[in-house]
Amino acid sequence: MCRWSCSLGAITVIALPAAVVAQPMVPRDTARADSTRRDSTRRDTARVHPLEAVRVLGRIDDLIGTATSASEGRVGAADLRARPITREGELLETVPGLIVTQHSGEGKANQYFVRGFNLDHGTDFQTRVDGMPVNMPTHAHGQGYTDLNFLIPELVDHLDYQLGVSRAALGDFGSAGGAEFHLARTLDRPFATVETGANGLGRLAAGGSTRVGPGDLLVAGELKSYDGPWARAERISKLSGLARYSWANGASRFSLLAMAYHNHWDSNDQVAERAVDDGAISRYGQIDSTDGGRTQRYSLSGEWQHLGRASVQTVQVYGIRSALTLFSDFTYFLDDPVNGDQFSQAERRTVVGANAADVRQIEAFGVTHRVTVGVQTRADLIDGLGLYHTVAQRIIGTVRDDRVRETGSGVYAEAESRWTPWFRTVLGLREDAYTFDVRSDRAENSGDRTAAIASPKASVILTPSRWAELYVSGGYGFHSNDARGTVIRVDPSSGDSVARVDPLVRSRGAEVGLRATTVGGLRSTVSLWALNLDSELLFTGDAGTTEPSAASRRAGVTFANFYRPVASGRLFALALDADVSFARARFSGVDAGQTHIPGALEQVLAAGATWAPREGRVFGALRLRHFGSYPLIEDNSVRARASTLLNGDVGCRLSTGVQLQLTVLNLLDNRRADDIQYYYTSRLAGEPAGGVDDVHVHPVEPRQLRLSLGRRF
Repeated sequence: MCRWSCSLGAITVIALPAAVVAQPMVPRDTARADSTRRDSTRRDTARVHPLEAVRVLGRIDDLIGTATSASEGRVGAADLRARPITREGELLETVPGLIVTQHSGEGKANQYFVRGFNLDHGTDFQTRVDGMPVNMPTHAHGQGYTDLNFLIPELVDHLDYQLGVSRAALGDFGSAGGAEFHLARTLDRPFATVETGANGLGRLAAGGSTRVGPGDLLVAGELKSYDGPWARAERISKLSGLARYSWANGASRFSLLAMAYHNHWDSNDQVAERAVDDGAISRYGQIDSTDGGRTQRYSLSGEWQHLGRASVQTVQVYGIRSALTLFSDFTYFLDDPVNGDQFSQAERRTVVGANAADVRQIEAFGVTHRVTVGVQTRADLIDGLGLYHTVAQRIIGTVRDDRVRETGSGVYAEAESRWTPWFRTVLGLREDAYTFDVRSDRAENSGDRTAAIASPKASVILTPSRWAELYVSGGYGFHSNDARGTVIRVDPSSGDSVARVDPLVRSRGAEVGLRATTVGGLRSTVSLWALNLDSELLFTGDAGTTEPSAASRRAGVTFANFYRPVASGRLFALALDADVSFARARFSGVDAGQTHIPGALEQVLAAGATWAPREGRVFGALRLRHFGSYPLIEDNSVRARASTLLNGDVGCRLSTGVQLQLTVLNLLDNRRADDIQYYYTSRLAGEPAGGVDDVHVHPVEPRQLRLSLGRRF
């Protein structure tokens, strides 16, 4: 795969999609690019020079002189595929300090943590796939719901990420940052992979590309089934497919991308810890054995990119059709002692949208400025947005049923100016406008709202040497609230009057960072950051969704390192990485002693070693993930246990082109580790009517082996 790229004066420009939220604007060169090219580029500010297309190897890329913060980067396919993973969303764990877990059936969106946020299923971290938004506003299960299960890992070409709010292209759900997956346009060779393992795992993935007419057609698919270690088998049945046609015409490049995904499963939700301690259920058992879900997603998108002499234009359009039905029971017999508390959340959604951007060189004040002007717009048409009381997946009552029409559009401008060889600035401004139209089954909860918000951003970059760069950045961001909460007047369960929430919630962030290249092949970044949010979104156990809460403030530090030795201009097969993140999260304006934010991770360590020779037959990897204890309740009297996991794999490539790989998940068989822990009130059969406050956990799966056999033809 290659991308159009050009050097605009002293600044390198990459023709990335307009909606890339984490675009580091880095060249496609790797450690193989030497300083001679960089120095000659800086001396020549009069012309546009196309850069040759070369492959991104991974985190080895040197971003000094091109990145605008210490908290942005790019991870290539080589590093992404070298990671032993349990679920597709774990590809995001290449973002420093980000943790991906699950609290329910594996068919749902994952649980995400980063920078002191329990993001629930994605709120406050914006995620895109080739320009298409993944976060879903006004979602049945949680604001900003981000389901990445439709991805086929073998087709991810690279991942761009950006933490913080300093980039103008970062809009809704971007307070903690954002990331974008870029999928392959062609494959060097067709591939087929068969995977099997413990707990009923079966997976088949295959794909290939060929020349058709003036362009390349890529087709791939995946089948997956899995039961898990649970007393009640999950019976995951997943089907994913992709077709992409790409072609070029002169200086323009085009792409059409179609994706399809369908999944259904039986859920194993978090359970009350007392039920395990009392022996009522096993650690991998369930209290309500009828939970489950089904989902589907279909999308069609198109992209046009044009490379001019001193500018790049990008236009993207997309349409997404999705549906979800969930059956969950988190409190058992607290609200309904007779029928139980199982509920269903459902929706059918159509999303249509477009992104456009123009990046060009402008000469002013004696220096060159790279100016980006862009627009992003989307409309969510949501029908059957319902919350129902159910028994064994049978509806016995309707809590609420809504139809929502929500639109959001943002325009932004950003100017990056290189005033001297060692001093750059980035100034940006973003303006977003939203409309909310809710038609509820209760007239008093229907209504319309509009809202707009402006988000200025700025960065100052100092480059004292070719080996180090210092960044000071800050800006404003936001997240939207559930449209139903913006017009609500009456609680549909109790009938009590309730206050409306603000449609758009302001965030304010700042960061000081350092990027350094020291010993040959070692890349290090450190960032000190702070973020204030006008209203926190928290998970509520009885509703299974997120609700607005008090204002919050966060601060922390992230130290990320990547080392791949380089000798005589050649890369070694060994790669080492270690990322450490500390965060402090507190509520603002609340009673003393009630300031801790439940679920806010305070310590994260991720480290790994990869052996991946280009020509050698044997390869392997080890990955360590640790997240420390964190508060489960506002007064900090109950805290989650720390969790440490070690995963590994080893494989060999045969002369026939066949690749054999053995993966061991939870290598140390840590059976006390939990994917997620909550603290709330629930009631088991026979307990007092008011229920019992308790920790509720979803355990990490025990050690298991997975074996895959693949071939590139």
